[in-house]
Amino acid sequence: MKQNEIKIKIQNLNFFYGEKQALFDISMDIFKNQVTALIGPSGCGKSTFLRCLNRMNDLIPNSKVEGAVYFDGKNIYDPQVDVVSLRRKVGMVFQKPNPFPKSIFENVAYGLKVQGIKDKYLIEQKVEESLKMAALWDDVKDRLGESAMGLSGGQQQRLCIARAIAVEPEVLLMDEPASALDPIATKKIEELIFELKKNFTIVIVTHNMQQAARISDYTGFFFMGKLIEVDTTETIFTKPGKKETEDYITGRFG
Repeated sequence: MKQNEIKIKIQNLNFFYGEKQALFDISMDIFKNQVTALIGPSGCGKSTFLRCLNRMNDLIPNSKVEGAVYFDGKNIYDPQVDVVSLRRKVGMVFQKPNPFPKSIFENVAYGLKVQGIKDKYLIEQKVEESLKMAALWDDVKDRLGESAMGLSGGQQQRLCIARAIAVEPEVLLMDEPASALDPIATKKIEELIFELKKNFTIVIVTHNMQQAARISDYTGFFFMGKLIEVDTTETIFTKPGKKETEDYITGRFG
């Protein structure tokens, strides 16, 4: 088995909201073209950690980061880093679908236009490609000019995924992308994640342990702002090394 390539390396990461420390000394590797799931009870720091990986937390007043996050070998917290370009490479899909109040086509084309792409044919090509990758093309190809607000919740979430991948990021961060969806839509998102990892490195926060077990290659268990354990998903779910992990997975707490 070939050694997996490290895409993001997190070293001794601490994060503070004002005086309150939310993450404590987190170190882990995220491997290229693999799905890494982050599990743990509510409020344990999973989403905060996820947002550290593309500096989304910079938008929070009085927040502070210590430690390093290396993306392809460069520390993203280096003062020279262009945050806009970082966020283009590390895309994000949120818990609730958040399409723009524009047409389906314009939602996906938005990021391309922001990047300054003006070639109409190229934009059309990328929109179609992204919708196909997000398994949404067949549903919407005849109504690209209609408002994205008319789509179902599951379709809206796939549209948001299409929008995120249109600008060709290298990493996709997903914060509970299926928690607002029904079981059928959830299954589609899970199948989609499985397909997307051929092209992207994916980090997903999920409350649903069965989901983590089904879709991820690696799983990290967070508890009270600390990364208790990270390993292959199979190991975490069959023979975790830490008692807290085992207690959480077997439903003794959480």
